[in-house]
Amino acid sequence: MKILVVRFSSIGDIVLTTPVLRCIKQQLNDIELHFVTKQSFQSVIEHNIYIDKLFTMKDSLSEVIPQLRKENYDYVIDLHHNIRTLKLKTALGKKSFSFNKLNWEKFLIVHLKINQLPDKHIVDRYFEAVDPIGVKNDGKGLDYFIGEKDEIDIQSSLPSLFHGEYHALVVGGSYYTKQIPGHKLKDICARSSLPVILLGGKEDAAIAEQVYQLHKNKTINLCGKLTINQSASIIQQAKKVITSDTGLMHIAAAYKKDIISLWGNTIPEFGMGPYLAGKNSQLLEVNNLSCRPCSKLGYKKCPKGHFKCMNDIDLSNIRI
Repeated sequence: MKILVVRFSSIGDIVLTTPVLRCIKQQLNDIELHFVTKQSFQSVIEHNIYIDKLFTMKDSLSEVIPQLRKENYDYVIDLHHNIRTLKLKTALGKKSFSFNKLNWEKFLIVHLKINQLPDKHIVDRYFEAVDPIGVKNDGKGLDYFIGEKDEIDIQSSLPSLFHGEYHALVVGGSYYTKQIPGHKLKDICARSSLPVILLGGKEDAAIAEQVYQLHKNKTINLCGKLTINQSASIIQQAKKVITSDTGLMHIAAAYKKDIISLWGNTIPEFGMGPYLAGKNSQLLEVNNLSCRPCSKLGYKKCPKGHFKCMNDIDLSNIRI
């Protein structure tokens, strides 16, 4: 049997598909498992040991449809479920199963503050798409695999300050309204009982440098200096991970890390909380804020101008 799993983006969403990949491969006999995603996210999934063949596209479905047609799949498992994946499934003409994105329920809570969301993680909604072919959740959580070249030897690569235990602090986020504000980052570093490694992209380097300048004795700024898999290696070796709702949060969950997650404009009820993370994890948010959630994704700035969803998070009880 040959199965294609579809998830085009993004980092966290792709990581959240990994239990499905593992269970398909382990629970079905004589399975060849393929995966298709965007080229920009290839590194997130390319080392997954359960995938037999990986397809990527840069801009257009036309880049991959001819190749996928040749594979003659038995089933297509759509874990993205949008117009583009509908076009892909139509082009392949094979039996397919899709997960429920809950777009209507998300619309209700974002725009009308009516909560009809099920108490179900997106991982479990993903598994609903493979239930018809007899695949069940094994309850073992997420997977994340990196290549040997991306494994960072803390002992030899970082200053002596980091030769023992440390915390990883994720600075950035896909949207401003998901990001931890600078004053909170500084407060977290001040409260940390261990040295802190700052992680993020090039776009986060400036704010991370401000945090570093204030806490030179206990931080190192690696924002913009690492690949996603090198950042994953840092997270894998961290004592705890402090993060907002980001792809790195889900990578930390894959490594069963204790995660302190700070939630801004998004809410865990969307089904995207840290999945089966460490038992000492903490989830911090401002409850009963009338404007939250303001989006299922995020904005470049707070629509209300006050950013209370992040600014008002209480850090006094975090255990770091």
